[in-house]
Amino acid sequence: MATPELDPHDDEPAVEDIGFARLDIDRAARTGDPEVVYGAGKTPEQIVASLSILHEAHADRAVLATRLTAEAIDLVRGALPDAAIDEVARACTLGPLPQLTGHVCVVSAGTSDAPVAAEVALTAKVFGAGAHIITDVGVAGLHRILRVRPELADADCLVVVAGMEGALPSVVGGLTGVPLVAVPTSVGYGASFGGLAALLGMLNSCAPGVVVVNIDNGFGAGVFAARVARNAAPRPAPDDPWPPAAFTAAAGADT
Repeated sequence: MATPELDPHDDEPAVEDIGFARLDIDRAARTGDPEVVYGAGKTPEQIVASLSILHEAHADRAVLATRLTAEAIDLVRGALPDAAIDEVARACTLGPLPQLTGHVCVVSAGTSDAPVAAEVALTAKVFGAGAHIITDVGVAGLHRILRVRPELADADCLVVVAGMEGALPSVVGGLTGVPLVAVPTSVGYGASFGGLAALLGMLNSCAPGVVVVNIDNGFGAGVFAARVARNAAPRPAPDDPWPPAAFTAAAGADT
C-alpha cells in the first residue's frame, strides 16, 4: 500500500494570501483575538478586501480596522453597509462585539486627544472589555481629575491619554492603584516634538506601576488594557513558598 504524502504545511496556522497581504485567519484561535487591519498606508480597496475576508473567517467576532482616511471610511460605508464606523477613532468594526468582561476607563487630558482616546475605547471593546472615556481632565485644572476619582478606582484597568508635557499619568498613578497604561499623544507646540516630550515624561514617571506605549498608539494600549480587564476577576494566588526551594538549594550549593 502506498504511503500517503504528508503536506509539511498541515500543522501551520491558516493564512489567506490575497496578493497584497497574507492574512492571519487563525490568530483568534491562537491568541483569543483576531487580526486587525491597520489602515495607514493601505488603499481603501485593500482595507475593504481585508475586512471582508477576515469577517468571513470568523463572522461571530468583530474585525477592527484602524487609522482610516476619510476616503477609506467612505468606501467602507458603501461597500460594507453592516460595518460600524467610529469617525472620531478613525476606525470601523465589522461583525458583533464579543461578550464584554471587566472594565477599562480611558482618561483623556484634553479634547484634542479625543481621536487617540476613542481608538483606545473601541479597541478595548473589540478585544472583549467594557470601556468608557473621561475627557478633558488635564493637569491645568487638577480639581477636574479629583472629581472623577471614584470612577478611576472602579476600573479594572486605566488608560491615560495626554500630550503636551505628559504629566497626567503620574497624577492619576498617585491617586489609585489600578493598573495604568499611559499613551503619549502628538498634541502640543514646537518643543513637544510630536509627542516625544510626553513620551519621555511618561517613561520617567515617579508614580510606580505606570507602563507606557508608543506615541499615539491607542490601539496597543486598548489591547493591553482589555487583556488586563478580562483577567481581573479575583482568584487565589498560587500557594508557592518563598523563597522557592530551587533558590534555597542553589544558595546552599554555593556555600
